[in-house]
Amino acid sequence: MTSPAESGALAIVVVNYGSHLLLASNLVQVSRSVPEADVVVVDNYTSATEQAAVSALCADHDWTLVASPVNAGFGAGMNHGVEEATRRGNTRFLLLNPDATIDPRSVGLMVSAVDADPLALVAPTIVTSSGAVWFAGADLHLGFGRSRATRHRAGFPGERFEPWLSGACLLVTLDLWSRVGGFDERYFLYWEDIDLSMRAVRNGGRLTLLEEARAVHDEGGTHGEEHQGSARGKSSVYYFYNIRNRLLFAAQHLEAKDRRRWILNSPLAAWDVLLQGGRRQLLRSAAPLRAAVTGTCAGLALHARERTAQRRQRRSDPIDQR
Repeated sequence: MTSPAESGALAIVVVNYGSHLLLASNLVQVSRSVPEADVVVVDNYTSATEQAAVSALCADHDWTLVASPVNAGFGAGMNHGVEEATRRGNTRFLLLNPDATIDPRSVGLMVSAVDADPLALVAPTIVTSSGAVWFAGADLHLGFGRSRATRHRAGFPGERFEPWLSGACLLVTLDLWSRVGGFDERYFLYWEDIDLSMRAVRNGGRLTLLEEARAVHDEGGTHGEEHQGSARGKSSVYYFYNIRNRLLFAAQHLEAKDRRRWILNSPLAAWDVLLQGGRRQLLRSAAPLRAAVTGTCAGLALHARERTAQRRQRRSDPIDQR
């Protein structure tokens, strides 16, 4: 098996947001196990104290710090990190959440996969610390806009879907990254990995899930985020951006019939997102419902602006027949 060092320049890129303790426990472990890799940490600003703690970690472990003066969001943070890693001469990028770890064997398997296919967007199977599967591929079902684990595909015959890979752990080459243009920073948080997966395929890339590679996800480490849902409540940030970005995605990628269906189903879709945090949370606070309502309104407004911009672009470019 090819090791990361043998395959060329590899950078591990992590976006931090108020989670330097996770970096200390998780990224230290990963960087020590893959010492050949550059490590680039992008700190989305939360406080001077947090940024100082991240800076100290980077100095102690010879990591490169990209200190943002603002919280630019996950996608923008990753874009800045890959830009810095590229400037340092790297051509392969392991995009990793601060609440995730991965062993060197799995990194090697992922690197070997992009060596064999430089246009592959590669992800491992992601498990929890207890060993339960957290992510092993997912499908976005286009009729409604609901995401389901790939293992449930056979239960929905005839449905149209687009597969996608989780941004919690991805390996991508400079070639594919340049074709796709990185993450769309308008998503800020959530759905940017679904969007990236679709744009990768549309630009000649291929999605590759390596079942034999494993990353471990520390559940709830950042914003209580979990693709599979839980009985615990989630943050208002989680609800707002998941609901908002569903409609941004629709405006960018769907045909008119599906866009209309997604808009009409917005209240039900928002309720589905809320239920990922359980019903009891709704008895304790009105914050989740407020986030759902504001997320829906923001998504509808963003959808309308995106469609208007697309129509203007088509009028200015008659060659574009989309």
